[in-house]
Amino acid sequence: MAGGKLSPRQKMINLMYLVFIAMLALNISKEVLTAFGLLNEKLEDANVASTERNDALLASLATKASDSPEQYADLKTKADQVSSISDEFDAVVEKIKKEMEGTVEDPTDYEVMDKSDFLDQKFFNADGLKAEGKAFLDAVNKYRTQMVAAIGEDYPEIKDYVEKNFSTGQVEDRDGLKIDWMNYNFERVPMVASLTKLTQMQADIKTTKSELLGKMLQGQQATLLSMNNYNTFMDAPKSAYYVGETFDGEILLGRTDASTVPQREELTLDGRPLQRDRDYTIDGGRIKLKIGAGGAGDHKIEGKLIYGEEGKEFEVEVNTGFATITKPNSAVISADKMNVVYRGVDNPMTVSIPGIPDNNVSASGAGLSRVSGSKYMMKPGQGREVTITASGTLPDGQRISTPATFRIKDIPRPTGTVSGEDGNGGAVRMPRSSLEIASIGAELLDFDFDLKLAVTSFSFKVSGQPTVVVNGRKLDDRAKAALRRAKRGETVQIFDIKAQIQGNSSYRLQRISPVFVELTN
Repeated sequence: MAGGKLSPRQKMINLMYLVFIAMLALNISKEVLTAFGLLNEKLEDANVASTERNDALLASLATKASDSPEQYADLKTKADQVSSISDEFDAVVEKIKKEMEGTVEDPTDYEVMDKSDFLDQKFFNADGLKAEGKAFLDAVNKYRTQMVAAIGEDYPEIKDYVEKNFSTGQVEDRDGLKIDWMNYNFERVPMVASLTKLTQMQADIKTTKSELLGKMLQGQQATLLSMNNYNTFMDAPKSAYYVGETFDGEILLGRTDASTVPQREELTLDGRPLQRDRDYTIDGGRIKLKIGAGGAGDHKIEGKLIYGEEGKEFEVEVNTGFATITKPNSAVISADKMNVVYRGVDNPMTVSIPGIPDNNVSASGAGLSRVSGSKYMMKPGQGREVTITASGTLPDGQRISTPATFRIKDIPRPTGTVSGEDGNGGAVRMPRSSLEIASIGAELLDFDFDLKLAVTSFSFKVSGQPTVVVNGRKLDDRAKAALRRAKRGETVQIFDIKAQIQGNSSYRLQRISPVFVELTN
């Protein structure tokens, strides 16, 4: 159009054509700018709705954490962490957007936002990124890193979403060239496009927060409703039945878990108020009673448990009870440790008669004395057996008496030890230097009572050397001198060990088994 000699008319036509093309290009540019602006408005509206939804989720979670802290306190802490990370980065993006909008008179006049000067000057210089650009890039990386750490491995799809949408790695353009993320997204980009891109980042932040909060709540509720939290229990019209009656109880399914704890309880036993920690405790979501069974007959436990739900109180009625057994015809006598009693030790025993209070039960036997309630202590004397007789009076005045016979055994034969080792049927292997400082002991292996034995003396024998009698529980100078003459691999003997029970030196123990030591050097 510009070559050769043209008539004035043709020159005018060509000029008008150029102006038309420029106007067409200008109109297309304005349409694109307006489209970006309208998209930004839609994203802004969506972000407002997301913010309201997230605030509602956090408020609901705060209420649940207040109502049921055992169930939701940890979840609330995690949600607050996620919210703090999200809000911090959202504020960084919002500040940049406000700065951009402050450079134009009307932030809704998108057709004037065709320049890229603001972010070009704020983020970039001839050497690459300016301090403001690096700060923004660091904020994106910080958000991504902290959110991925907070999410962990519990929600992999949300973790992948964050890593993908907030990646700051190099981007490949249509020509296959690798371009830094900041340059690709914000350098020489019209202001309205950058504004929309930042609003989209805010949308991704809020979407991530919303999805994560929703799944956390759903997961907790699914856990609470899991069949693993259900147990069966029996409901019966009465708590005790006589022989020949028909048992008409019902097996029911009930939910219980450690985090389901009432805010308070109002319970009574036969009309008497029960107090937490004194009469019952909360354990694993269960009310564990620790009350006296009382007198013979039926006892009623009534009242209500008060739970929190959506900031309100929800009451669960309690109407149950138990029966204290009546009319037993025999006593229950048991040894707490074993079916025999041992001479030389205190044998704890329990003597009781069901249906009769402990203060109306008495027990007698050689060496038997009462400690408190149904607890007794037996110290057998001579002989091979002892008979204990329990007696009591039933509420109707009937007197019952039941004897029980127990065998009396002596304390079994102790085993000699060196530094706590008995050789397990063989020799204890140790260096000469260790034996010189070792303690000689005696133990009652596999004995039901924890008796402490104190060694008072022992004999020490090295092959080819005279036997040395040692007082105490460690080698003396004479024994050490004999030990030095022993050869490597030789076995020395420790025998004729004398010991006594700590606190009961009058009891004569059986002969203590010797112990052998093989020298390793």
